[in-house]
Amino acid sequence: MANDQLTKGGGFLLKEARADQTFIPEEFDEEQLLIAQSSEDFIETEILPILDRIDAQEEGLMRELLSKAGELGLLGISIPEEYEGFNQSFLTSMKSNEAMGSAHSFSVAIMAHTGIGTLPILYYGTEDQKQKYIPKLATGELAAAYCLTEPGAGSDANSGTTKAALSEDGKHYILNGQKMWITNGGFADIQTVFAKIDNDRVLSAFIIEKEWEGVVINPEEKKMGIKGSSTTQIFYNDVKVPIENLLGKRGEGFRIALNILHIGRIKLGATVLGAAKSAINHSVKYANERKQFNQSISNFGAIKHKLAEQVIQTYVTESTVYRASRDVNDSIEDLKANGASYGEANIKGTAQFAIECALLKVLGSEALDYVVDEAVQIFGGMGFSAESPVDKAYRDSRINRIFEGTNEINRLLVVDTALNRTMKGEINLFEEARTVVESLNKASSQEFKINNYSEEKRGYVKNFKNATLMVLGVASDFFKKEFVKEQEIWMNISDMIIQLYACESTMLRVEKLEMMNEESENNGGSANSLDIYKKILNVYLYDAADRIYKAGADALNSFTSGEKQQLLLNALTKFTRVAPVNVKDARKEIAEKLIEDNRYKF
Repeated sequence: MANDQLTKGGGFLLKEARADQTFIPEEFDEEQLLIAQSSEDFIETEILPILDRIDAQEEGLMRELLSKAGELGLLGISIPEEYEGFNQSFLTSMKSNEAMGSAHSFSVAIMAHTGIGTLPILYYGTEDQKQKYIPKLATGELAAAYCLTEPGAGSDANSGTTKAALSEDGKHYILNGQKMWITNGGFADIQTVFAKIDNDRVLSAFIIEKEWEGVVINPEEKKMGIKGSSTTQIFYNDVKVPIENLLGKRGEGFRIALNILHIGRIKLGATVLGAAKSAINHSVKYANERKQFNQSISNFGAIKHKLAEQVIQTYVTESTVYRASRDVNDSIEDLKANGASYGEANIKGTAQFAIECALLKVLGSEALDYVVDEAVQIFGGMGFSAESPVDKAYRDSRINRIFEGTNEINRLLVVDTALNRTMKGEINLFEEARTVVESLNKASSQEFKINNYSEEKRGYVKNFKNATLMVLGVASDFFKKEFVKEQEIWMNISDMIIQLYACESTMLRVEKLEMMNEESENNGGSANSLDIYKKILNVYLYDAADRIYKAGADALNSFTSGEKQQLLLNALTKFTRVAPVNVKDARKEIAEKLIEDNRYKF
């Protein structure tokens, strides 16, 4: 892709995206699908049959499974070949992450190992550090963990008190402190540990080996879900860390932590897809098998509503995840082509899309929570039994709204990053917002007729953007420097941004499918029915319009009054006006396809 066609992070707020430049899941090639299939096969044969043993934390079992995954190459999919990896693209690794999402606690272990455990060394390590550790991490000979959180430092990671002091001979850092909630902590051979050197105000990062004297690992934590994953506290008592194990530069630890978390957030967006599709499969199979009143419960409208909404939220999340993933992928490849190192390209390429990474984490984790909650409801009393598969899915899902920064932090990050980029001149949110506000006394929105489906949907999305820009602009003008303290309003605006990005991504997917159908027909091929996907889009847009209105009105009502308030609310109403949708019949058709297929095939 030409440089001038590259999507910029956050640019969706201002620029109308094009379907022909948007990646959709239907475009994965055969090699990418085969790699994902190898992950699915591993889960099917090695993980799902022994889930109870994994949840019981059978001694050495999780570590053994990671080694098996390493032997099959599943730990090194995106690692360069010179470090025993397969050098696959970011986009391919995301598809593999989705496949791993159905693996419950094992999914957590492998994601922590391949993501936050391995990537800090791969991206920031010296060549010696990478040669020493990465090949063994790629093959599973070593397992990795990421040690950032402390009892007094969670979301405020830089407030950590773990300390490192240079030894008198200058050959070691002496590390003292405590870390908690460390995934893979019970067995990880290699730990990336964050600490402050002497009286530094910011963190540095270190590569620690489990066997070093002074590294003390506490017993496993007892958790609500993901019971099979290892989660421990780790203490560091006068641990001697060779100076060559400083990761990156002194004081660069906080930046390392933030950049790795961007990657973790978007990868979590892909991982929850696998979990959601698995829960939907359990839901529809049970609904088809369970008989009440002499018929399958899948025949009842109330159940069809639940099944359809599970599909809608998953399909929308999938559309959004892979749109953003391809944009990140293209940014990484462009940076490489322009001379950036492997690590630098991946760091900057992902950080460019910090807004999208944060919103995907929120959208995906909350979609999965909906899907598993309704799965339990569809199972009824059986869903509350520990013997059912959805019991585990329900409990395991809850952590995703806390992992990789809480959803509250990520919502705030969406707005904070957008404002920071505006102040730096990278995007012009305020200028566009002023244009929208100045137009309110004229036509507050455009009206779109139903005779052109794509134009109508693009018009709705454009108006959703105008609604968001309007609320952001007037709130910023009203509060000025105090705007940073208005977290409730930031959360409202963030919800508007999340919804419009999800709507646009799904719209682009459906529009591109339509384009692909036309191309197939022109080449003498057969076209696939788009009707069901248009119904998914119609229902989601219809519901999102209300969600965007509610979030915007809540924000405006908190600081406006009188005629100005009425003017803004009237504009918000027009910006979020969409054509009526028969959501009952649309959901029924979506559910009936799922029921007929007896699994997720969208």
